[in-house]
Amino acid sequence: MKKIEAIIRPEKLEAVRNTLESSGYPGIMLTEVQGHGKQKGFTQQWRGEEYRVDLLPKIKLEIVVNDEDVKRIIDAIISCAKTGQVGDGKIFVYDVVEAIRIRTRESGKVAV
Repeated sequence: MKKIEAIIRPEKLEAVRNTLESSGYPGIMLTEVQGHGKQKGFTQQWRGEEYRVDLLPKIKLEIVVNDEDVKRIIDAIISCAKTGQVGDGKIFVYDVVEAIRIRTRESGKVAV
């Protein structure tokens, strides 16, 4: 099993969710996060004053999938989240040692 963690633009969330659901993965964990990478924020003006916004709002999606589905899910996320601009986000893939469904105590692939 693998855990896919994707950091995406907030405006791309609905498209990514719809695509994941149609791909057979409706179960996701979602967190609103802030940060920056190469984008490093931007400068704005408000009431004649300039100020710098260093931490940009992003969405972190976490999905646990079977090994054979990793490439398909990554491709689905990229197809919806990509704008071609700096700040599109990142995808990280981690090994998952075990998954346990609390309600039934099922473990392994059936728990995912």
